[in-house]
Amino acid sequence: MTKNDLARRLAVCSWSLQPSDPVALLDALAATGVARVQLALDPLRAEPAVWGTFPELARARGVEIASGMFVTAGEDYTSLDSIRRTGGVVPDGTWEENWRNIQGVAALAARLGLRLVTFHAGFLPHEESDPDFRKLLDRIDRIAGVFARDGIALGFETGQETAETLAAFLRMLGRKDVGVNFDPANMILYDKGEPLAALRTLGPWIRQCHLKDARRTRVPGAWGEEVAVGAGEVDWTAFLGTLDGLGFKGDLCIEREAGTQRAADIRAGRLHLESLVR
Repeated sequence: MTKNDLARRLAVCSWSLQPSDPVALLDALAATGVARVQLALDPLRAEPAVWGTFPELARARGVEIASGMFVTAGEDYTSLDSIRRTGGVVPDGTWEENWRNIQGVAALAARLGLRLVTFHAGFLPHEESDPDFRKLLDRIDRIAGVFARDGIALGFETGQETAETLAAFLRMLGRKDVGVNFDPANMILYDKGEPLAALRTLGPWIRQCHLKDARRTRVPGAWGEEVAVGAGEVDWTAFLGTLDGLGFKGDLCIEREAGTQRAADIRAGRLHLESLVR
């Protein structure tokens, strides 16, 4: 990978910058030195009066929307146990609300001309005999069908299960338009395996990567610690080299979900990554 190749593929996750409105997002993005964004779509769906101007303003400032992301209702990230219970489209109590929102997101993504939207599906059951396994297969197939009508692929966020469990689920799902948004830090944060081994296992399904870093927990059952890219346990030289070896040419979106100087951390992460390539 060359510096030019890296620069062409880099983007920033919009939610990392915690913007209050489109101008705030574009200003913070400029401070990172990256002119591409993976855009959180729920603000545009839920607050069109505030966010409806973003596509036009982004074009005027030369900012490209690389892909989209949506979240699901009722998620509680207080602990690993709480997010296991509430995450994604597994819980029945929030399914109808999520289904309505997802249909709105799909229509929005189509209007924006996006080719990929990512999300957390929730904790995938490890065993086919688990009642949630078939339910989740059916729900994901239904969701994918809505996006597929406009040629939009879906990417599962990694980390809430092992790479082997996710690969088995994707094989069973059998949809070419559903793949993986690979996040090496999530493998560490959720303590679900080594990032490079997981990357190789999921290679055939990778649609996009999140560039995020972390340190593994020393307390079983507790979160690891998210840190700026370059300050954690991800071996970025080996990570980028493995992506090259897999022939992956997709987008690489820097994500930062902790800390109080996120634009600065993202910029530092970008500079660190640039220092590692030719």
